[in-house]
Amino acid sequence: MYGTPHIVSDVMTQTVAAVGRRAPFKEIVQLMQDWGVSALPVIEGEGRVVGVVSEADLLPKEELRDDPDAGYLQLRQPVDVAKAAALTAGDLMSSPAVTVRAAATLAEAARIMAREGVKRLPVVDEAGLLTGLVSRADLLEVFLRDDEDIAEEVRREIASYLFPPPSSTVRVEVHDGVVTLTGRVRDTALVPVAARLVRAVEGVVDVGFDLAHDSGTQ
Repeated sequence: MYGTPHIVSDVMTQTVAAVGRRAPFKEIVQLMQDWGVSALPVIEGEGRVVGVVSEADLLPKEELRDDPDAGYLQLRQPVDVAKAAALTAGDLMSSPAVTVRAAATLAEAARIMAREGVKRLPVVDEAGLLTGLVSRADLLEVFLRDDEDIAEEVRREIASYLFPPPSSTVRVEVHDGVVTLTGRVRDTALVPVAARLVRAVEGVVDVGFDLAHDSGTQ
């Protein structure tokens, strides 16, 4: 049913590359290259996520490898200087890991990414065990939804309840994710409510209205 919001498990990648705390620097780089990713979850035990190692964690080693002078080092964050000397994932990783649950909505995952400034999130279960990975690109998949599917949901879940016939006559059209409602309605005070509900429909890019008050309807 399209009225049910998509959740992280609907779009996440289930086959995920990960490393243990003791994974050496070169192995991390090779794994990133092989999998075409810019970050890897760091796990321990049965798969509990304890951190994430990213390209940003690896770059200080290249940046500082030419033995820069003390003055330059003083301008850098101590954590960057430490990572330049790090040899394993456990020393390189950012911890604790920023994660998300599989049952979280896509909007919740997007808010976490924005707040934490990350491009992807390890997906964990109740025990903190790795179950997948969700990226910004995964979250954008909802905008590939077919226009007619969006229109049908808006008609069925919103327009038919807020503006039921015969007291109102509302047409719903969608083009490139932009929803337009046209026609005549009995209660124009419900238009802001409709706008909020339509914008919450997954795949909607924007919403517009051309609705007139039907003063002749009793």
